[in-house]
Amino acid sequence: MDLRQFLMCLSLCTAFALSKPTEKKDRVHHEPQLSDKIHNDAQSFDYDHDAFLGAEEAKTFDQLTPEESKERLGKIVSKIDGDKDGFVTVDELKDWIKFAQKRWIYEDVERQWKGHDLNEDGLVSWEEYKNATYGYVLDDPDPDDGFNYKQMMVRDERRFKMADKDGDLIATKEEFTAFLHPEEYDYMKDIVVQETMEDIDKNADGFIDLEEYIGDMYSHDGNTDEPEWVKTEREQFVEFRDKNRDGKMDKEETKDWILPSDYDHAEAEARHLVYESDQNKDGKLTKEEIVDKYDLFVGSQATDFGEALVRHDEF
Repeated sequence: MDLRQFLMCLSLCTAFALSKPTEKKDRVHHEPQLSDKIHNDAQSFDYDHDAFLGAEEAKTFDQLTPEESKERLGKIVSKIDGDKDGFVTVDELKDWIKFAQKRWIYEDVERQWKGHDLNEDGLVSWEEYKNATYGYVLDDPDPDDGFNYKQMMVRDERRFKMADKDGDLIATKEEFTAFLHPEEYDYMKDIVVQETMEDIDKNADGFIDLEEYIGDMYSHDGNTDEPEWVKTEREQFVEFRDKNRDGKMDKEETKDWILPSDYDHAEAEARHLVYESDQNKDGKLTKEEIVDKYDLFVGSQATDFGEALVRHDEF
């Protein structure tokens, strides 16, 4: 098993690597911010560009002429219009923004897909994944690195079956994406919670008590004095995590902790873009309306702040 496979296997089967004693391990899955720029359209549209395209893709538009930016934007609009009715709705725009922000996930899936679709039929079966990921190590009862690969494989198989909606043990690309990145799919969230609880619940009683909660984040490593953030986490557990005050977190309390209901930044941005571009105020956008306001959606060489951003990155 090569290093790439080992790292992938490890990332799938263990939620987090060991932290340094004073570093906080964060298991909470938050929706990422759409941009690290300030959202102030009176100064620039940098935030909107990052949100609509993703930060890296936005930089490429800043190097295009206005005509080139409009042409590329028009092609993107055709992709956003999912039902091909000639209009872009708030929901379609929201879905696109979420796709743009998580493009790295799909790129990761594409990379891994090539290494697991062994017969190149456009599908990945459990057998293909198992053979490509674990291979001969399963025949070694005492691997040199000390990892229990059979236990890891059992956990992977359970997750694969959860992602495989039709139960045929053959994953489409969408199902394979859900397998690799379960936190991104509503129907996979129970397995995320289950795996997290198994990692933390050291006494295997089906709950996470205070010491297990703290022990997952922080190792005393001989130190008697806890950092302030550990004391704060103890208070958080008692005051907020353990909602029914029974001294431990059950499945639902754990889910509320690691998968919080965040503010939907993508929907807010989609509504903002529609509001600013909807000339006839019908609540949806045509390609013409979007291209007319192209500088709100994408940058170009005519955008001074875009040029400054590129120059800064080159420096």
